Amino acid sequence: MTLQLERLLRTQGFGSRAECRALVHAGRVCVNGEVCDDPYAECEPGGFQFTVDGVAWSYRKHAYLALHKPANFECSHKPKFHPSVYTLLPRPLVTRGVQAIGRLDEDTTGLLLMSDDGQFIHQCTSPKKLVPKVYEATTKHAIDDSQISALRQGVLLNDEPAPIAAAACERISDHLLRLTVTEGKYHQVKRMVAAASNRVVALHRVAIGAFQLPATLKPGEWMWLETENLEGLTAKNPGL
Repeated sequence: MTLQLERLLRTQGFGSRAECRALVHAGRVCVNGEVCDDPYAECEPGGFQFTVDGVAWSYRKHAYLALHKPANFECSHKPKFHPSVYTLLPRPLVTRGVQAIGRLDEDTTGLLLMSDDGQFIHQCTSPKKLVPKVYEATTKHAIDDSQISALRQGVLLNDEPAPIAAAACERISDHLLRLTVTEGKYHQVKRMVAAASNRVVALHRVAIGAFQLPATLKPGEWMWLETENLEGLTAKNPGL
């Protein structure tokens, strides 16, 4: 099914139909390398590529993103103390309704997934899916064997009826712990480490499912997730 150019632009977050029509009339949209000034031009969405103000875009039915969240950013549209992570995205992505999948604390860094696909968001956040999330936690005190054992066997958190165990846990260095959890409880990693008689002073998420934060993605940068990335995001692989 084809879409008129103005409608296609709207689905991609470039504003209302009137605003998209104005973009085209102003000569700010190029299709196949040529300015297209007809907002009613029929376009085939699949594989459609275009530029707006010289920035290249491809039509995507849904947006799937990975963001390398820096410290001192809040995962909220209405932040209280720090800038919002949404300020790190191009405006069209925010306009089309991209949402953070789960939240990272303002001082936590690393992999943050974002999408406008409600079903995908549910897949990634449902407790029943047991999607592993891998963190590297820097601790205040040196990590000893008893703490590793406690985290593997399960620690009791306030307001939880039963002990919570890490899906995987290993000591990387004296003050660096790699911990995998499959639940999504409030401040879970920090609370687990505290229950094991230590304290997290820095927390960084390195992977979700089988997808690892690329070393080339710098703090504050984002990337599109492709089909092969999405397939690994719900992989039940707690051995990461």
